[in-house]
Amino acid sequence: MSCDHRDHRKTEPAALTKQDFERLSHFRHQLRCFLRESEDICRRHGLTSLQYQLLLHLKGFAEREWATVGELAERLQAKHHGTVMLVDRCEQLGLVERRPGRDDRRRSEVHLLAKGARLAERIAEEHQPELRHLQEEFYLPGWPTLV
Repeated sequence: MSCDHRDHRKTEPAALTKQDFERLSHFRHQLRCFLRESEDICRRHGLTSLQYQLLLHLKGFAEREWATVGELAERLQAKHHGTVMLVDRCEQLGLVERRPGRDDRRRSEVHLLAKGARLAERIAEEHQPELRHLQEEFYLPGWPTLV
């Protein structure tokens, strides 16, 4: 699991100011509000937040329409065995299916089924107001302006 974007050079960190703590507190509050709203949206559609995130990552995986369990675990920042259990549950719900790997038959590919794709689209659409709010709160480099 790697989301480490820090600069690892050995430098002495500057002392944090009150304004630094205020900014961090504001950021964490806005992030938590987004996550709570996301959990509520997912619940209304009969999914957990993690189930939705799995569908979202499959729908949004760069340059292909599937991912391996290991790739999904990385995206979810979860343990491999926990991701296997999550895929199992989504498979039971008819949202995804495993297929043998194209290059390595020992590694399975997780594919989004039509039902899962439709659900991911509906839930993602309902997230747009919260994303617009975050965009107003924070400058997000590389993101287009949401209408």
